[in-house]
Amino acid sequence: MATFIARRLIQTVVILFLLSILVFSIMHLLPGDPVAIMLGDQASVEEINRLRSELGLDRPVPVQYLDWLFGLFRGDLGRSIVYNEDVADLVRTRLPVSLHIGLSAFVLAVAVGVPAGIFAALKRGSWIDSLITVLANAGIAVPVFWLAILGIYLFSLKLGWLPVQGYTSPFEDFGQSLRQSLMPVVFLSLITLAQLARQTRSAMLEVLRQDYIRTARAKGLKESRVIVGHALRNALIPVVTLLGLSLAHVVGGSVFIEQVFNLPGMGRLMVQSIFGKDYIVVQSLVLIIATVVALCNLAVDIAYGLIDPRIRQSRSM
Repeated sequence: MATFIARRLIQTVVILFLLSILVFSIMHLLPGDPVAIMLGDQASVEEINRLRSELGLDRPVPVQYLDWLFGLFRGDLGRSIVYNEDVADLVRTRLPVSLHIGLSAFVLAVAVGVPAGIFAALKRGSWIDSLITVLANAGIAVPVFWLAILGIYLFSLKLGWLPVQGYTSPFEDFGQSLRQSLMPVVFLSLITLAQLARQTRSAMLEVLRQDYIRTARAKGLKESRVIVGHALRNALIPVVTLLGLSLAHVVGGSVFIEQVFNLPGMGRLMVQSIFGKDYIVVQSLVLIIATVVALCNLAVDIAYGLIDPRIRQSRSM
């Protein structure tokens, strides 16, 4: 297991390094001059050239990349061209918002999706199974962006139950934070919740057909022990694998959700930085998000090995 973890960590570092080169190259190949965007149309050529020199943008691209890369090792993410602030400060103010919404959505998806899938499998063929299956398929098929807009129209504009936008930290005002974050969290969790419910149902149905389940029942074990001790443990193996992909879905979905609900998070900062060609911010955000997703996937792989000892042994070889 230790060998597997070390191998995955090395792979993660290599992938992040290659990703940094790719993102840096793409941002510098995009049309438009960030300095000209920053200064506006009325800026003279001398002013643009002077600011480019101050920001180091007149140096060769490989030199700029190495300066940025070595700065990362020192904890210096660079300085935003558009906001004229340290990227670390921008991340520090917006990361808690994205973590709050993203983690809440992920926990909600797991807490509802997995039990719903188990319940649907145990009630196979019933109206409950049909209802959960239809809702899960609808949750995957219907665009979350459209549902979020519909939710704003219904619960905010028509009924007036929830605020349209805004964010308050739960540590400042929990009640107001709950009202403001309820719709973003629910809509962000929908796709992941639906996928988990459908995958858990399929995995449970497959496990319940196995011979060892029939043997356990034939021995007179209680149904609760058969389900929890035998079926659920094996059914969770493919579900755990899906959790890693679900984290990526939550991260990607947060970009749209933060735009719709005007949340001051990492996703909204990413979109604004891309349109402003603030490539220093974009590069740093991509690496931060990729690192978080990679570490979460590593944790999922470790959990995968703990659930199934055969996988742990094969991966350590």
